[in-house]
Amino acid sequence: MALFERAKALLQRPEQEWRVVAAEPADTASLFKGYAVPLSALPAVAGFIGSAIFAGYLGSVLGAPVSIFRLLINAVLGYLLGLFGLWLWGKVVQALSPRFGGVAEETPAMKLAVHTPTAAWLAGIFAIIPPLAILAVLGLYSLYTFYKGAPIVLRIPQDRVMTFTLAAVVVGIVVNFLVAMVAGLAISL
Repeated sequence: MALFERAKALLQRPEQEWRVVAAEPADTASLFKGYAVPLSALPAVAGFIGSAIFAGYLGSVLGAPVSIFRLLINAVLGYLLGLFGLWLWGKVVQALSPRFGGVAEETPAMKLAVHTPTAAWLAGIFAIIPPLAILAVLGLYSLYTFYKGAPIVLRIPQDRVMTFTLAAVVVGIVVNFLVAMVAGLAISL
């Protein structure tokens, strides 16, 4: 299935699309290469362009030069660390799943982890116009798609899906926080 068709289907009819995702043969590498790598680049590129335009304008107003190279390094580093954080979160989802009655297999966990941020990645497009970046909050729909996908992809019993989702989201927040800290340290070097 084409990348944007998959993304559209996950947003419009998540339960049906999770059934398709669950049935497809895949491995971690193919999930990242075919879906996460290209789709997660959208907010990275949009953020870079928005920052470059906004920083260029602000720099000319304030008389402070803005390094486009520095913005590019930040965008690339953030993108790569985001992919690493996604992989790490998939491993955590894999470890959490059996504690909630689901399967402890890498491929289903990575399918769920890799496809979950679809709404967030697409909402990241708004970063191209910095005043609209607040609309990235629409990416919270990804939480709903995770909730809908967990019982289908990882076979989490329905009565445990909400607590599994909450546990996975909390761990995801911690993972993102740690990745952001590493990114901040790397950028400051």
